[in-house]
Amino acid sequence: MGTPKNILFIMFDQLRWDYLSCYGHPHLHTPNIDRLAAKGVRFDRAIIQSPLCGPSRMSTYTGRYVHSHGSSWNNVPLKVGEMTMGDHLREAGMSCWLVGKTHMQADEAGMRRLGLEPDSVIGARVSECGFDVFERDDGMRPEGPDGFYDEGGALKYNDYLRAKGYESDNPWHDYANSGIDDDGNVLSGWFLNNSDAAANIREEDSETPYLTRRGIDFIKAQGDAPWLCHLSYIKPHWPYIVPEPYASMYGPEHFLDPVRSAAERETDHPIFKGFQNAPVGKALSRDDVREKVLRAYMGLIKQCDDQMGILFEYLETSGRMEDTLIVVTSDHGDFMGDHWMGEKTFFHDASVKVPMIIYDPSDAADATRGTSTDELVECIDLLPTFIEVAGTDPETLDHVLEGQSLLPMLRGGAAPCRDFVICEYDFSATPLADRLDIHPKDARIIMVATKRWKMLHFESGHRPMLFDLETDPDELTDLGASNAHAEIIDGLYEKLRDWATRPAARTTISNGTLIEKRAGATIRKGVMIGIVGEDDLPDELTRKYLGRKAKDMREEGAGRN
Repeated sequence: MGTPKNILFIMFDQLRWDYLSCYGHPHLHTPNIDRLAAKGVRFDRAIIQSPLCGPSRMSTYTGRYVHSHGSSWNNVPLKVGEMTMGDHLREAGMSCWLVGKTHMQADEAGMRRLGLEPDSVIGARVSECGFDVFERDDGMRPEGPDGFYDEGGALKYNDYLRAKGYESDNPWHDYANSGIDDDGNVLSGWFLNNSDAAANIREEDSETPYLTRRGIDFIKAQGDAPWLCHLSYIKPHWPYIVPEPYASMYGPEHFLDPVRSAAERETDHPIFKGFQNAPVGKALSRDDVREKVLRAYMGLIKQCDDQMGILFEYLETSGRMEDTLIVVTSDHGDFMGDHWMGEKTFFHDASVKVPMIIYDPSDAADATRGTSTDELVECIDLLPTFIEVAGTDPETLDHVLEGQSLLPMLRGGAAPCRDFVICEYDFSATPLADRLDIHPKDARIIMVATKRWKMLHFESGHRPMLFDLETDPDELTDLGASNAHAEIIDGLYEKLRDWATRPAARTTISNGTLIEKRAGATIRKGVMIGIVGEDDLPDELTRKYLGRKAKDMREEGAGRN
């Protein structure tokens, strides 16, 4: 074992933290991810920065909060000037590659303004969130009356499927994400009623094994130079459908009861009520629908874990396990009917808390192997960690990076100095904002949470929501209207104020440079503000202004020939 020189950054999409056996699921056994946890550190309070794919990932890739980078919803472009994972790591001498999903939307207007051609090296990197691309696959090729959701979605994967005999203009949909009936009719995976059907595809050709092979292909192609591979899986994100043998693995005897209460259903909070009443919330609140979806969801997770077994076996036999730091996490969770909701776009732990396991092969990490921690961790902490692994002190970038490196913690040192975490959601593009007549500037929710308390602030002016995570870990009782908790709410608003007034926009000059200026850097450049006489300063600082001669030019005509 030695110091890691490479990083394998594995991210699943929509994987709940509590649907892994190392996090306590009693029926969904995930021995391969568990084995990594036994060799590394399991983080039990890892919090995303937005409960939606795009903004969550942009925070992880930039090390910055949504409020800072501005990519607040899916397909909201990341500003062309934002420093990303690839920018930082290449500066440190480490390449940075993508295999899979980013949900990145390029700032095409900004690129045109700066004259960046998309097919240039820097233009391609800006277009791909700073990554060099081995293969991008956002796993989305839906099509409606207005065309494709993503014109570039699943193109290479579709080519692969056609080469394997899956004949269709869109095999991603017709085979990988749909079933089939006895008459050959496609049973679209978009319809939750079909979630208990087996996907009409050979298991080895489905999306998760395909991406595992592409990740291994990437690693095999690498030489001795250090690299980061972002192996970004598409599943267990919807469409909820999985091939056999996984489609038949789980039934009601394996399902956890939904976490919800009648009191929640009767909430007086219009925004919480609105999310419950969204179509996906109504659907997943039905037991018959939830049962069908859970069969597929759990099967998809089991398939993910089996693929981790294949990947880790390759790393061990190739020797890469000894020089590669490995991270397994998710971009957000999935309500699965909890709190009368589906999807992920709210702030209970089912959505905002994610699995995070980090394996560090270095001898310095031996003392923490197989341990867990309940320290408050944010996903923006990953980039500073990677930068430190690459050999750069992340403290020199603390004017840009808003997370904190976890490497000291992995090696028996201190946890990040943090007493609260932040998560944000901008719902201004949703039908709910329209129904409630909320202007886009006000359709924002910010979560501030400590280990004990979680508060949701609504910029729309609606009252806050509050949960006591100690006495109510399932987050069933909203205390936001309780006068008895007014002091708690005030204290959390103070934390939110402190966070909101941080100097997040000052990214072009380091804190170290500003501290140097305090020590007289300006006066050493000849700027003499408030100096009364030449004797007030050392000769070293004044000599450029003393003993100098000049012609007397005060009279008209003086100095003329």
